[in-house]
Amino acid sequence: MEIIITTLYSLSLLYIFLFSLGQLHLTWIYKRSKEATTTVEKLVDFPKVTVQLPVYNEKYVIERLLDAISKFNYPKKKLEIQVLDDSTDETTSIIIRKIDQLRLLDLDFILVHRENRAGFKAGALDHGIQSAKGEFIAIFDADFIPEPDFLLETLPYFTDPTIGVVQTRWGHINKDYSLLTQLQAFGLDAHFSIEQSARSAAGSFINFNGTGGVWRKKCIEDAGGWSQDTLTEDLDLSYRAQLKKWKFKYLEDVATPGELPIIMTAIKSQQYRWNKGAAETARKNFGKILRSDLPMKNKVHAFFHLFNSSVFVCLLTAALLSIPMLYIKQSHPGIEWLFDFGIIFLIGFMSITLFYWVATKRFYENSPATTFLSLYPRFLIVSMGLSLHNGLAVLEGLLGRRTSFVRTPKFNLDKGEMWRQNSYITTRINWLTILEGILCLYFIFGIIAGFQLHDNGLLLFHVMLTLGYGGVFYYSVRPAFHA
Repeated sequence: MEIIITTLYSLSLLYIFLFSLGQLHLTWIYKRSKEATTTVEKLVDFPKVTVQLPVYNEKYVIERLLDAISKFNYPKKKLEIQVLDDSTDETTSIIIRKIDQLRLLDLDFILVHRENRAGFKAGALDHGIQSAKGEFIAIFDADFIPEPDFLLETLPYFTDPTIGVVQTRWGHINKDYSLLTQLQAFGLDAHFSIEQSARSAAGSFINFNGTGGVWRKKCIEDAGGWSQDTLTEDLDLSYRAQLKKWKFKYLEDVATPGELPIIMTAIKSQQYRWNKGAAETARKNFGKILRSDLPMKNKVHAFFHLFNSSVFVCLLTAALLSIPMLYIKQSHPGIEWLFDFGIIFLIGFMSITLFYWVATKRFYENSPATTFLSLYPRFLIVSMGLSLHNGLAVLEGLLGRRTSFVRTPKFNLDKGEMWRQNSYITTRINWLTILEGILCLYFIFGIIAGFQLHDNGLLLFHVMLTLGYGGVFYYSVRPAFHA
């Protein structure tokens, strides 16, 4: 048993280390690519564009979205707007009323209402594209507010006939609402600056992020259309399209603002979908990538891209086994070298630190050091606290366990406004939250055990895990007491 524990612990740390080196490599590519500049000519011809708005019970944000689309700087006769509505509440009546108002602007709004949610978002998009008239398909989730010049800034890149998708960076409407939104923005900004930009610059796989982007309709059709067999239909179609040799263009300097979840239960529903869906997509597509004629460099990047959520499984495994490892180390002084060798994982930590430092400098030019020192430690701690929730989601995806698409509740609130009247919020305390509380106590025991054994090698790790699980537990149960 001791051999099994030691082996699993070591392999988990090794994967985290390799993942960290991958992030370091992306950081290096990103820094190097920033030296190159590209220009694109302004749009001359105005192709027909279909704007698709997949909606399911979004009464708090749908009017805001429709207003934003109505302000597009684009010839109205070249614009078709499909509201793909699967709602079962008053959202549908709100949409009908709003569309009636906006028709005065001579806009071509089409309400496509399905009586069932077959295929969830992927099903709605696939249903809509069957009748879409546009050569290009722009997609926006209900909580996003695209800028008026969105199409003018994205469509020019399609003059290259090999471009299948143009994706913009996510901005954040409510970044300063709370600490939770600040931490989410901190993490997402790193993804949308370094990861997407570096993969794009390296010619590796990147992905359409579900919203804030434009597809060439022919690309969607050539790749086999929207599929309903993963929770991340955007990532799945992105890989299938790039395997068909379509190119993706990422625009870091064009931001499409969206709303961040403001309570832990909403964050968890989003994280669950992203992490499980990524694992499902990896399970479905990575074999095709290995068998393709792509360069090995691209295959390695694709592996760490598709399996990046697996780092939560490894983090969870290393965390759970770290306390037994204290006792194994005490009983077998001969394996002291294994812990000494762990210094290489400091390199991994420094790689991740550099990754987020570069992103912080990009988005917080006025106070990068202060922001980094304030948010980075807390971001790592909360990420550790989410390792159980996200790790189980990844395992479900890798094992092929199917579950429904759970939407992330939207709020449309300004700083200081309360969410308690939101009818989409579930405040029940589930078994997973209780287990997170138990793990907080488990790692408190780990801290005590370290002092008893006079071994402080894992003290910082256990303190961060205690704070992480304790924080996630607190923020998860808080809505139940403030509903």
